[in-house]
Amino acid sequence: MSPRESMSPLNDPASDSTTLHLPRPLCFHGGGANSKIFEVQCRCLEKALRDTFRLVYVEAPYISYPGPDVVQVYKHMSPFKGWLRWRHEDELRSAPAAVERINAAIKLAIDEDDKAGASGDFVGVLGFSQGAKLAASLLYTQQQLEEVMHERSGWPPFRFGILLAGRTPMVWLNADYDMPIGIVDAAAVSTAPTDHLPPMLDNQKLSVPTLHVHGIQDPGLPLHQKFLHNCCDPSSTTLLEWDGKHRIPFRHADIDRLVQGILNLARETCSI
Repeated sequence: MSPRESMSPLNDPASDSTTLHLPRPLCFHGGGANSKIFEVQCRCLEKALRDTFRLVYVEAPYISYPGPDVVQVYKHMSPFKGWLRWRHEDELRSAPAAVERINAAIKLAIDEDDKAGASGDFVGVLGFSQGAKLAASLLYTQQQLEEVMHERSGWPPFRFGILLAGRTPMVWLNADYDMPIGIVDAAAVSTAPTDHLPPMLDNQKLSVPTLHVHGIQDPGLPLHQKFLHNCCDPSSTTLLEWDGKHRIPFRHADIDRLVQGILNLARETCSI
């Protein structure tokens, strides 16, 4: 653990009255963590963004095994949660039930922050690892519902995504319409091989503006690169690489670059 990290969040976001009016990204933790752990992991980033955004952390609905890195540092911060199945022995669930649980978790985070007095628009999503997959899947499902089915998603109209160490496949987060090709349903094992999936058509790729953050020492880097190149419209993506492993950037220089990338994307999408 870095000396710059603390074992507690910077502040309880719900009690920070100075940010109540700011635009809000929803933040999705990785598999085998939880919202409080993610708040600690993002504390340097949150501090750098606190004059611009109010980060709202969403808690995944399913109990999960902790990831190896989580056990090393945050073993006292259980229970550990996950958005999707990432091992075949994980609890079986139906796709409609999984979508319902995920939507309920998102609604709970939004409602609790509104009750705390926050009034800023929900403008984007930010996710790490499995949370990046979930964040991208929200954007993609919303895009397909609006552009193809001409339906509203029921979520706030997200304008951008910050995807840290995201990987394929994206997940279909709607129980009422058939999912497009090249993705999986919300009951699938999210780490299973994807060679059997047909490629996504160019005109059906994720086109909501996204910033992809890749650690060049991350063992999963090839999977993150595959997601960027195979699932996203290149005209809507920005890539930021940093010299790190499978974690959130924390050094000053890396945070500065990440913040600049987020602000640029937010300005381009009229989110700030």
